Amino acid sequence: MKSSQNERVPLLKQCVGQLGLALTVGLLRLFAVLPYGWVARLGHAVGTMLYAIPSSRKHIALVNLRLCFPDKSAREYDDLARAHFQHVIRSYFERGIQWFGSEQSLQKLVRIESRIDLEAQDAAPTIFLGFHFVSIEVRCILYSTRLPAASLYTRMSNERLCEVARRQRGRFGAQMIERSTSARKIVGLLRSGIPVMLAADMDHGIENSVFVPFFGVPACTLTSVSRLAKLAGARVVPFVTQVLPDYQGYKLTVYEPLSGFPSESDTLDASRINALLETLIRPCPEQYYWVHRRFKSRPAGEAGVY
Repeated sequence: MKSSQNERVPLLKQCVGQLGLALTVGLLRLFAVLPYGWVARLGHAVGTMLYAIPSSRKHIALVNLRLCFPDKSAREYDDLARAHFQHVIRSYFERGIQWFGSEQSLQKLVRIESRIDLEAQDAAPTIFLGFHFVSIEVRCILYSTRLPAASLYTRMSNERLCEVARRQRGRFGAQMIERSTSARKIVGLLRSGIPVMLAADMDHGIENSVFVPFFGVPACTLTSVSRLAKLAGARVVPFVTQVLPDYQGYKLTVYEPLSGFPSESDTLDASRINALLETLIRPCPEQYYWVHRRFKSRPAGEAGVY
Protein backbone atom coordinates (compact mmCIF):
# COMPACT_ATOMS: atom_id res chain seq x y z
CA MET A 1 0.00 0.00 0.00
CA LYS A 2 2.80 2.38 0.93
CA SER A 3 4.62 1.57 -2.31
CA SER A 4 1.48 2.29 -4.32
CA GLN A 5 1.09 5.69 -2.65
CA ASN A 6 4.73 6.55 -3.39
CA GLU A 7 4.24 5.64 -7.04
CA ARG A 8 1.28 8.00 -7.28
CA VAL A 9 3.21 11.04 -6.00
CA PRO A 10 5.26 11.70 -9.19
CA LEU A 11 2.10 11.26 -11.28
CA LEU A 12 0.23 13.74 -9.07
CA LYS A 13 3.07 16.28 -9.39
CA GLN A 14 3.08 15.79 -13.15
CA CYS A 15 -0.68 16.38 -13.38
CA VAL A 16 -0.49 19.48 -11.20
CA GLY A 17 2.43 20.77 -13.29
CA GLN A 18 0.55 20.22 -16.53
CA LEU A 19 -2.55 21.88 -15.12
CA GLY A 20 -0.49 24.88 -14.00
CA LEU A 21 1.13 25.19 -17.41
CA ALA A 22 -2.20 24.90 -19.20
CA LEU A 23 -3.68 27.59 -16.95
CA THR A 24 -0.68 29.88 -17.52
CA VAL A 25 -0.79 29.49 -21.30
CA GLY A 26 -4.58 29.90 -21.28
CA LEU A 27 -4.33 33.17 -19.38
CA LEU A 28 -1.61 34.47 -21.68
CA ARG A 29 -3.72 33.63 -24.73
CA LEU A 30 -6.62 35.48 -23.13
CA PHE A 31 -4.43 38.51 -22.40
CA ALA A 32 -3.36 38.53 -26.06
CA VAL A 33 -6.92 39.28 -27.22
CA LEU A 34 -7.90 41.69 -24.45
CA PRO A 35 -7.19 45.42 -24.83
CA TYR A 36 -3.56 46.12 -23.97
CA GLY A 37 -4.48 48.86 -21.50
CA TRP A 38 -6.69 46.50 -19.49
CA VAL A 39 -3.98 43.85 -19.25
CA ALA A 40 -1.29 46.38 -18.33
CA ARG A 41 -3.45 47.92 -15.60
CA LEU A 42 -4.30 44.48 -14.20
CA GLY A 43 -0.62 43.56 -14.04
CA HIS A 44 0.16 46.88 -12.35
CA ALA A 45 -2.50 46.22 -9.70
CA VAL A 46 -1.30 42.67 -9.02
CA GLY A 47 2.27 43.96 -8.75
CA THR A 48 1.14 46.46 -6.11
CA MET A 49 -0.49 43.70 -4.09
CA LEU A 50 2.47 41.33 -4.34
CA TYR A 51 4.89 44.03 -3.21
CA ALA A 52 2.99 44.23 0.06
CA ILE A 53 3.93 40.58 0.77
CA PRO A 54 7.47 39.85 2.07
CA SER A 55 9.40 37.79 -0.48
CA SER A 56 12.95 36.94 -1.51
CA ARG A 57 12.58 38.91 -4.74
CA LYS A 58 11.49 42.01 -2.84
CA HIS A 59 14.53 41.62 -0.61
CA ILE A 60 16.85 41.23 -3.64
CA ALA A 61 15.42 44.31 -5.34
CA LEU A 62 15.86 46.45 -2.23
CA VAL A 63 19.45 45.24 -1.71
CA ASN A 64 20.31 46.06 -5.33
CA LEU A 65 18.76 49.50 -5.13
CA ARG A 66 20.58 50.36 -1.89
CA LEU A 67 23.90 49.28 -3.41
CA CYS A 68 23.42 51.16 -6.68
CA PHE A 69 21.76 54.30 -5.33
CA PRO A 70 23.30 54.80 -1.86
CA ASP A 71 22.07 58.38 -1.41
CA LYS A 72 18.34 57.67 -1.42
CA SER A 73 16.10 57.65 1.65
CA ALA A 74 14.25 54.61 2.99
CA ARG A 75 11.02 56.01 1.56
CA GLU A 76 12.62 56.47 -1.86
CA TYR A 77 13.91 52.89 -1.89
CA ASP A 78 10.45 51.62 -0.97
CA ASP A 79 8.72 53.72 -3.63
CA LEU A 80 11.21 52.69 -6.32
CA ALA A 81 11.03 49.00 -5.42
CA ARG A 82 7.23 49.12 -5.45
CA ALA A 83 7.21 50.77 -8.89
CA HIS A 84 9.64 48.11 -10.07
CA PHE A 85 7.41 45.27 -8.82
CA GLN A 86 4.48 46.86 -10.65
CA HIS A 87 6.49 46.88 -13.89
CA VAL A 88 7.83 43.34 -13.45
CA ILE A 89 4.44 41.73 -12.77
CA ARG A 90 2.87 43.84 -15.49
CA SER A 91 5.53 42.57 -17.91
CA TYR A 92 4.53 38.96 -17.11
CA PHE A 93 0.92 39.77 -17.98
CA GLU A 94 2.04 41.50 -21.17
CA ARG A 95 3.80 38.31 -22.25
CA GLY A 96 0.35 37.43 -23.55
CA ILE A 97 0.49 39.85 -26.45
CA GLN A 98 4.25 39.43 -26.84
CA TRP A 99 4.05 35.64 -27.12
CA PHE A 100 0.62 35.17 -28.69
CA GLY A 101 -0.36 38.52 -30.23
CA SER A 102 -0.49 39.08 -33.97
CA GLU A 103 2.23 40.84 -35.91
CA GLN A 104 -0.09 43.79 -36.48
CA SER A 105 -0.99 44.17 -32.82
CA LEU A 106 2.68 44.20 -31.83
CA GLN A 107 3.60 46.78 -34.44
CA LYS A 108 0.84 49.09 -33.22
CA LEU A 109 2.26 49.03 -29.71
CA VAL A 110 5.91 49.77 -30.51
CA ARG A 111 7.37 53.15 -31.41
CA ILE A 112 10.74 52.68 -33.12
CA GLU A 113 13.59 55.18 -33.10
CA SER A 114 16.69 53.86 -34.84
CA ARG A 115 19.97 55.58 -35.60
CA ILE A 116 20.93 52.91 -38.12
CA ASP A 117 19.19 51.48 -41.17
CA LEU A 118 17.64 48.30 -39.77
CA GLU A 119 17.03 46.89 -43.24
CA ALA A 120 20.36 47.67 -44.90
CA GLN A 121 21.31 44.84 -47.24
CA ASP A 122 25.07 45.45 -46.97
CA ALA A 123 25.31 45.73 -43.18
CA ALA A 124 28.34 44.30 -41.42
CA PRO A 125 27.86 41.29 -39.11
CA THR A 126 25.81 42.68 -36.24
CA ILE A 127 25.45 41.90 -32.57
CA PHE A 128 22.40 43.66 -31.14
CA LEU A 129 23.29 44.29 -27.50
CA GLY A 130 20.22 44.34 -25.26
CA PHE A 131 19.77 44.86 -21.53
CA HIS A 132 17.34 43.39 -19.05
CA PHE A 133 14.70 46.05 -18.87
CA VAL A 134 11.21 44.67 -18.25
CA SER A 135 10.19 44.91 -21.91
CA ILE A 136 13.33 43.40 -23.47
CA GLU A 137 11.39 40.60 -25.21
CA VAL A 138 9.62 42.99 -27.55
CA ARG A 139 12.78 43.73 -29.55
CA CYS A 140 13.60 40.31 -30.96
CA ILE A 141 10.00 39.37 -31.66
CA LEU A 142 9.35 42.62 -33.51
CA TYR A 143 12.61 42.55 -35.51
CA SER A 144 11.95 39.00 -36.67
CA THR A 145 8.70 40.14 -38.34
CA ARG A 146 10.91 42.08 -40.77
CA LEU A 147 14.20 40.26 -41.21
CA PRO A 148 15.96 37.04 -40.18
CA ALA A 149 17.41 37.17 -36.69
CA ALA A 150 18.78 34.96 -33.93
CA SER A 151 18.50 35.49 -30.19
CA LEU A 152 20.29 33.93 -27.23
CA TYR A 153 18.18 32.79 -24.30
CA THR A 154 18.74 31.22 -20.89
CA ARG A 155 16.89 27.98 -20.21
CA MET A 156 14.14 28.19 -17.56
CA SER A 157 13.87 25.70 -14.70
CA ASN A 158 10.40 24.70 -15.93
CA GLU A 159 11.19 22.76 -19.11
CA ARG A 160 7.64 22.82 -20.51
CA LEU A 161 7.22 26.55 -19.98
CA CYS A 162 10.68 27.09 -21.47
CA GLU A 163 9.60 25.24 -24.61
CA VAL A 164 6.46 27.40 -24.90
CA ALA A 165 8.55 30.55 -24.49
CA ARG A 166 11.13 29.41 -27.05
CA ARG A 167 8.46 28.52 -29.59
CA GLN A 168 6.45 31.72 -29.17
CA ARG A 169 9.45 34.05 -29.13
CA GLY A 170 10.55 32.54 -32.42
CA ARG A 171 7.14 32.27 -34.07
CA PHE A 172 7.94 34.92 -36.72
CA GLY A 173 11.16 33.18 -37.75
CA ALA A 174 13.76 34.16 -35.15
CA GLN A 175 16.25 31.41 -34.33
CA MET A 176 16.26 30.87 -30.57
CA ILE A 177 19.72 29.78 -29.41
CA GLU A 178 20.42 28.54 -25.91
CA ARG A 179 23.17 30.53 -24.20
CA SER A 180 25.33 27.41 -23.75
CA THR A 181 25.57 26.94 -27.54
CA SER A 182 29.12 26.95 -28.91
CA ALA A 183 30.60 30.25 -30.00
CA ARG A 184 31.39 28.67 -33.38
CA LYS A 185 27.70 28.38 -34.25
CA ILE A 186 26.97 31.96 -33.21
CA VAL A 187 29.94 33.27 -35.19
CA GLY A 188 28.74 31.30 -38.20
CA LEU A 189 25.34 32.97 -38.01
CA LEU A 190 26.92 36.41 -37.73
CA ARG A 191 29.18 35.82 -40.71
CA SER A 192 26.23 34.58 -42.75
CA GLY A 193 24.51 37.94 -42.28
CA ILE A 194 22.04 36.99 -39.54
CA PRO A 195 22.07 39.48 -36.63
CA VAL A 196 22.39 37.95 -33.18
CA MET A 197 20.69 39.50 -30.17
CA LEU A 198 22.11 38.96 -26.73
CA ALA A 199 22.27 40.53 -23.30
CA ALA A 200 25.35 40.35 -21.07
CA ASP A 201 24.19 42.21 -17.97
CA MET A 202 23.36 39.31 -15.65
CA ASP A 203 25.55 37.36 -13.26
CA HIS A 204 26.16 33.91 -14.79
CA GLY A 205 29.15 33.10 -12.59
CA ILE A 206 32.84 33.91 -12.80
CA GLU A 207 33.63 31.74 -15.84
CA ASN A 208 34.21 33.94 -18.91
CA SER A 209 33.47 37.00 -16.78
CA VAL A 210 35.34 39.85 -15.11
CA PHE A 211 34.56 42.05 -12.13
CA VAL A 212 33.97 45.62 -13.27
CA PRO A 213 32.00 48.50 -11.70
CA PHE A 214 28.24 48.74 -12.03
CA PHE A 215 27.06 51.88 -10.25
CA GLY A 216 30.37 51.75 -8.39
CA VAL A 217 29.88 48.16 -7.15
CA PRO A 218 32.09 45.33 -8.53
CA ALA A 219 29.78 43.22 -10.71
CA CYS A 220 30.55 39.89 -12.33
CA THR A 221 30.14 40.76 -16.02
CA LEU A 222 30.27 38.48 -19.05
CA THR A 223 32.95 39.09 -21.67
CA SER A 224 31.05 37.24 -24.42
CA VAL A 225 30.18 40.41 -26.33
CA SER A 226 33.84 41.28 -26.90
CA ARG A 227 34.86 37.73 -27.73
CA LEU A 228 32.08 37.16 -30.26
CA ALA A 229 32.62 40.56 -31.88
CA LYS A 230 36.33 39.80 -32.33
CA LEU A 231 35.75 36.33 -33.74
CA ALA A 232 33.07 37.43 -36.22
CA GLY A 233 34.38 40.90 -37.05
CA ALA A 234 30.97 42.17 -35.90
CA ARG A 235 29.77 45.63 -34.97
CA VAL A 236 27.98 45.94 -31.62
CA VAL A 237 24.71 47.89 -31.73
CA PRO A 238 23.07 48.67 -28.36
CA PHE A 239 19.31 48.86 -28.03
CA VAL A 240 16.79 49.37 -25.26
CA THR A 241 13.03 48.85 -25.08
CA GLN A 242 11.19 51.02 -22.57
CA VAL A 243 7.58 51.08 -21.38
CA LEU A 244 5.81 54.28 -22.42
CA PRO A 245 3.73 56.21 -19.86
CA ASP A 246 -0.07 56.12 -19.73
CA TYR A 247 -0.25 52.58 -21.15
CA GLN A 248 0.76 53.68 -24.65
CA GLY A 249 2.94 50.66 -25.37
CA TYR A 250 6.70 50.61 -25.85
CA LYS A 251 9.52 52.64 -27.32
CA LEU A 252 12.38 50.78 -29.00
CA THR A 253 15.57 52.80 -29.36
CA VAL A 254 18.43 51.43 -31.47
CA TYR A 255 21.72 53.29 -31.08
CA GLU A 256 24.73 53.69 -33.33
CA PRO A 257 27.38 50.93 -33.22
CA LEU A 258 29.88 51.27 -30.39
CA SER A 259 32.99 52.95 -31.78
CA GLY A 260 36.35 51.28 -31.23
CA PHE A 261 34.67 48.16 -29.93
CA PRO A 262 35.93 45.59 -29.19
CA SER A 263 39.23 46.84 -27.83
CA GLU A 264 42.25 44.77 -26.88
CA SER A 265 40.92 44.46 -23.31
CA ASP A 266 37.82 42.43 -22.40
CA THR A 267 37.84 44.16 -19.00
CA LEU A 268 37.78 47.61 -20.57
CA ASP A 269 34.97 46.54 -22.90
CA ALA A 270 32.90 45.13 -20.04
CA SER A 271 33.40 48.36 -18.08
CA ARG A 272 32.26 50.35 -21.08
CA ILE A 273 29.10 48.28 -21.46
CA ASN A 274 28.22 48.69 -17.77
CA ALA A 275 28.79 52.45 -17.99
CA LEU A 276 26.45 52.60 -21.00
CA LEU A 277 23.86 50.58 -19.11
CA GLU A 278 24.01 53.01 -16.20
CA THR A 279 23.15 55.92 -18.51
CA LEU A 280 20.16 53.96 -19.88
CA ILE A 281 18.88 53.05 -16.42
CA ARG A 282 18.97 56.52 -14.86
CA PRO A 283 15.95 57.98 -16.76
CA CYS A 284 13.73 55.02 -15.79
CA PRO A 285 15.32 53.01 -12.95
CA GLU A 286 12.02 51.34 -12.07
CA GLN A 287 12.10 49.48 -15.41
CA TYR A 288 15.44 47.71 -14.94
CA TYR A 289 15.37 44.11 -13.69
CA TRP A 290 16.42 44.62 -10.07
CA VAL A 291 14.86 41.35 -8.88
CA HIS A 292 17.86 39.52 -10.37
CA ARG A 293 20.78 38.83 -8.02
CA ARG A 294 23.15 41.04 -10.00
CA PHE A 295 25.82 40.88 -7.31
CA LYS A 296 25.53 37.16 -6.53
CA SER A 297 29.19 36.47 -7.34
CA ARG A 298 31.66 38.46 -5.27
CA PRO A 299 35.37 39.15 -5.70
CA ALA A 300 37.64 36.94 -3.61
CA GLY A 301 37.40 37.80 0.06
CA GLU A 302 34.15 39.79 -0.19
CA ALA A 303 31.06 38.64 1.70
CA GLY A 304 27.76 37.96 -0.03
CA VAL A 305 25.26 40.81 -0.15
CA TYR A 306 21.95 38.93 -0.22
